[in-house]
Amino acid sequence: MQNQLTLSERAFRTVIFLLGLVALWTGANVALGGIATLGLQGPTDFVAAIHADAYAAHDSHVRFLGGLWLGVGLLFLAGAWNLRPLKPAIQTALVLTIIGGLARFSALRFDVQFGPDILGSFLAEVILMPLLLWWSTRIARS
Repeated sequence: MQNQLTLSERAFRTVIFLLGLVALWTGANVALGGIATLGLQGPTDFVAAIHADAYAAHDSHVRFLGGLWLGVGLLFLAGAWNLRPLKPAIQTALVLTIIGGLARFSALRFDVQFGPDILGSFLAEVILMPLLLWWSTRIARS
């Protein structure tokens, strides 16, 4: 017998699905484009390499991090369809995203942090993700 989904769980699954699409888009942009990105979020001419070998090493690290974010997107998409068994992994990804958002403070560039290019992402990381984490504890109890 199939369990009926509550309205709250359906809404949560929808939000996770949409966030998964965003993470796929932004993750692919960096995972496949490196530091310069694929340009899916804007111009790619914002950086120039002075030391090619150092750039290549850092580019590889950035691609790895983009791949992790791409994986989070895939996890969120999978969770939209199969939430209950994936809930602990989704909650872990939400916590890691919150930690990543808080890590932005380590740059000590509040003009950038709260500027128009970062503010939306930052607010999603430190306000939306904790709300989703709390919400996830209220649904799909198993």
